[in-house]
Amino acid sequence: MKFILEICVDNVESAIDAQNAGADRVELCNNLGEGGTTPGYGTIVSARNNLNIGLNVIIRPRGGDFLYTDLEYDIMRREIDICGECGVDGIVLGILRSGGAIDLERTARLIEFANPMSATFHRAFDMCSDPVQGLEDVITSGAGRILTSGLKDKALEGTERISLLIKQAGERITIMPGSGITDSNIAWIAKVTGATEFHLTGRKIIDSEMIFRRQGISMGNLPGIPEFSRKVADTDMIKNIVSILKMI
Repeated sequence: MKFILEICVDNVESAIDAQNAGADRVELCNNLGEGGTTPGYGTIVSARNNLNIGLNVIIRPRGGDFLYTDLEYDIMRREIDICGECGVDGIVLGILRSGGAIDLERTARLIEFANPMSATFHRAFDMCSDPVQGLEDVITSGAGRILTSGLKDKALEGTERISLLIKQAGERITIMPGSGITDSNIAWIAKVTGATEFHLTGRKIIDSEMIFRRQGISMGNLPGIPEFSRKVADTDMIKNIVSILKMI
């Protein structure tokens, strides 16, 4: 069985590392601490120039919920246009209505606008009010893939729902588990769900090379992450996951 491994990254260095470690595709984001927002033009261009594997880019104008204003919707359309100009392979998006239903009309319009790029409906799906109807709506929108943790915080907790979604989807759309997947649980998730594509960050914290370090000033980093450090793709973990998937 052929498995597809997608690594979510927020910098080009990590994208290259993921490729070298054996990933099949990357999802390029910014602000992963907020669940991912659209990266800048320069980052997209650099990623495309340095990758020969699949490159998907998230289309999300801000963190928070997935109920977007007309202005934000227009921004999403313009970001998709940029992705097309840069040779991106696919977009990743998700829009909900205030009552929790998939915003089918606006999602479908953006997917049509993005053509021939592929479209993944991201974990906004996990926040929808009715996953059974939601799956049908995403299929109708023209998306080719749904990224989901099975309506739980982590995919490991949502395996039962993921399995049900895969059965409901059949051959009509790909269901890709994501959130909290590591080399310690991917084999189990693959076994119990029947999924063939997987999404994960696979990151590690590395220390800054700065020698001079002024103390007592924060530049807005997230709690638990020291100012003089950053997260990058963990090539050892990704390589291990690739090996695990080959043995299944």
